[in-house]
Amino acid sequence: MASVTLRELTKKFKEVVAVDRLSLEIQDKEFLVLVGPSGCGKTTALRMVAGLEEATSGEILIGDRVVNDVSPKDRDIAMVFQNYALYPHMSVYDNMSFGLRLKREPTGKPWPMSSRRAFSKQEIDRRVNEAAELLGLKTLLQRKPKQLSGGQRQRVALGRAIVREPKVFLMDEPLSNLDAKLRVQTRAELIKLHRRLGITTIYVTHDQVEAMTMGDRIAVLNEGVMQQCDTPLNLYNHPANTFVAGFIGSPAMNMIKVSIRQKDGGYVADGGAFQVELPAAVSDKLGPYAGKVCTLGIRPEDIYDRNLEGLVKPTPGNTVTVGVDVIEPLGNDVELYLTAGEHQVIAMVDNKTLARVGEKLDVIFDMDKSHLFDPATEAAIY
Repeated sequence: MASVTLRELTKKFKEVVAVDRLSLEIQDKEFLVLVGPSGCGKTTALRMVAGLEEATSGEILIGDRVVNDVSPKDRDIAMVFQNYALYPHMSVYDNMSFGLRLKREPTGKPWPMSSRRAFSKQEIDRRVNEAAELLGLKTLLQRKPKQLSGGQRQRVALGRAIVREPKVFLMDEPLSNLDAKLRVQTRAELIKLHRRLGITTIYVTHDQVEAMTMGDRIAVLNEGVMQQCDTPLNLYNHPANTFVAGFIGSPAMNMIKVSIRQKDGGYVADGGAFQVELPAAVSDKLGPYAGKVCTLGIRPEDIYDRNLEGLVKPTPGNTVTVGVDVIEPLGNDVELYLTAGEHQVIAMVDNKTLARVGEKLDVIFDMDKSHLFDPATEAAIY
């Protein structure tokens, strides 16, 4: 196993900067997720670690070794691709063992005896069977890929990586081609697999639910620039800026333009059609923003139906009267699309709500869980 260090890693395609000075330290045995929208540079960063793309500048270290000029086959990594990349004419066993059969080591003798197979047939057989047992593929080893389901093919691709026993796993959206139910199952299998093998893993996805459930830490990228790298809960509770706040969490955080005003020794956020009190605990940070327009962030799950008993008691400083536009029942919860003056807000409330489309509803904002963002830099004020 090994750590992975990226120092000021940059990749340019002519005038386009795909990855811009990315610096990361991935600890030994850590599961780090690179997440962001399409085109943010996460796959390019992964391919540079794999050696499939040449870095324009910066350094890549696997363990203590700089690998910028090391060929992919000598980096001791294994990559799982989005499209499986299985050989259609080979059996599951042959697909999983192909890399091991191909690997050679020098003998010190003249050509053609200058190299020999790195692994014996017995060792290849042991590794393939152990990986197949781990992934539930024992009964499928003689099948061809066309005889397998999508989930089974994905497990074969994982098995091909596992038999390598590499220092680092690189996974590029390996679950994106699976249906919703199978994605959840395979996600759980991957988490258990990482816990069992303890191999350093860099996992790329655009699905923030995958990122939140799988990663020890998450690095959020946008337009090639890392916005924030932290644990899932810290990203959720303390986003560094509006991009991270809007990207992490489902449904996305509500972003409301408000004016910051002083009132009764504290501060309120004035949205025109409503006013809510900002937490007294952060008053010392709000002075420079008095009289300015900022962005108030409140997550849908932190908005409550006042008619239901909740964790937050209603006060004049946290209650807002809204119009109900759309109701989406999701089983245990209900998504409400609400209007407060000119602002559109989404709330996630309990399914006992009596809200009706076209009617007014009083909702409670949990202001202790609210966020405020600088209007110019979009950085978090609190």
